[in-house]
Amino acid sequence: MFLSQALDQLQEFTPDDFSKLPDLLEPELIEQCLENAGVTTVRKRRLPMDFMVWAVVGMALFRDMSMRQLVSHLDLMLPGNRPYVAPSAVVQARQRLGSDVMKRMFELTNALWFEKLPTSHWHNLSVLAVDGTVWRTPDTLENSVAYGRTANLHKESDYPQIRMVNQMEVSSHLVTATAFGSVAEVGEVDLASQLIEQTPDYSLTLFDKGFYALGLLDKWHRTGKERHWLIPLKKGAQYSVIKSVSRTDKLVEIQLSPQARKKWEGASVTVTARLVSKKIGNKNVEILTSMTDTLRYPEGDIVDLYTYRWEIEQAYREMKQYMLKNELTLRSKRPDLVEQELWGMLIAYNLLRYMMAQMAYSLKHVEPNQISFKQASHYLVGQLHILVNISPGKISKVMEQMLEMASAFVLPERRERHYPRAIKKRPQRYPMWSPSKTARR
Repeated sequence: MFLSQALDQLQEFTPDDFSKLPDLLEPELIEQCLENAGVTTVRKRRLPMDFMVWAVVGMALFRDMSMRQLVSHLDLMLPGNRPYVAPSAVVQARQRLGSDVMKRMFELTNALWFEKLPTSHWHNLSVLAVDGTVWRTPDTLENSVAYGRTANLHKESDYPQIRMVNQMEVSSHLVTATAFGSVAEVGEVDLASQLIEQTPDYSLTLFDKGFYALGLLDKWHRTGKERHWLIPLKKGAQYSVIKSVSRTDKLVEIQLSPQARKKWEGASVTVTARLVSKKIGNKNVEILTSMTDTLRYPEGDIVDLYTYRWEIEQAYREMKQYMLKNELTLRSKRPDLVEQELWGMLIAYNLLRYMMAQMAYSLKHVEPNQISFKQASHYLVGQLHILVNISPGKISKVMEQMLEMASAFVLPERRERHYPRAIKKRPQRYPMWSPSKTARR
């Protein structure tokens, strides 16, 4: 059974009110993406392009397999004289496929999945989070030229790196939009600006303090309808108070610098925002937001709402530590294949998260972010291994077992921290050499 057919069967265990996966992952959708990218071929090859789409997704789901093993194990090739495919044929097929097809697949499946899930809302606003990360690529000349390397005062990075900024829905952990580029040429704020057009209306986006750029925030709010933002106030930021609603709730005005107005087309001279503060422990937390309507958006919830920004940090850990099994260096040795691999990885992550969301909503009073990604993803990927080999008549029984297992993946309530935060020394695999011990000998 092909991987795509196995994934199609997963719709059997979902609640009745969800759209079925064949409607989202049907072969016609893949064929449409191939035609739009202009990579359809008349010649019938052992590795057709629609099979290669699933092979690229499988690169993230089955991280412990090489591409050759993956294609053979998942039966992603047409019958021929040999029971396996040559490694060079897999590389050539990936090159013919390119990255545009995978990008289009991500956009179409993401839009459909996000639309079908009953995601959480806060005062009729969908809650999103934006943050960035860096991916390590193989040390090749092509990757080094295309992406560059990060550097500090001590040394340059050992590997070329590609910078990525994602936008994620905080309850389902679905990645709704992404942008990436060279670490040497583009920063997180510039990549975040590429997400503005893809941001849904009537939404609230939570930003880390590293995205404090008034031009970006101003454009984010001006584009579309009710596209709000929320970010910690920058230390030492200058503002003037327009109105004091309370001691901890103020309407303020912040002036943009000439450089910001020049960089951001159509930027306002000043930005009007709401400054809400709250004392948490011994620390005074100040939050800046575009939600200036004090009646519609109560003060008491705003500061606490910012804690949900950590959901995207959890998502990056899920991708790198659990799904990719801590193998932080990507497989691809060429820039075009690096981008293809990243799109496939995002599709694979959203696919797992979409299935976990369906499992969560099959239970009562359980949100998708309460499902353990580590345990559920290991279980789901294991079932994909099984589905490839079992007969179609036994699939329904496997699906029933998957639904019955949903409650086993619900996380317990998070306990309050009982020890202070501290930067701990990273454990070393080998003992450290000490000159004093050598001298005594």
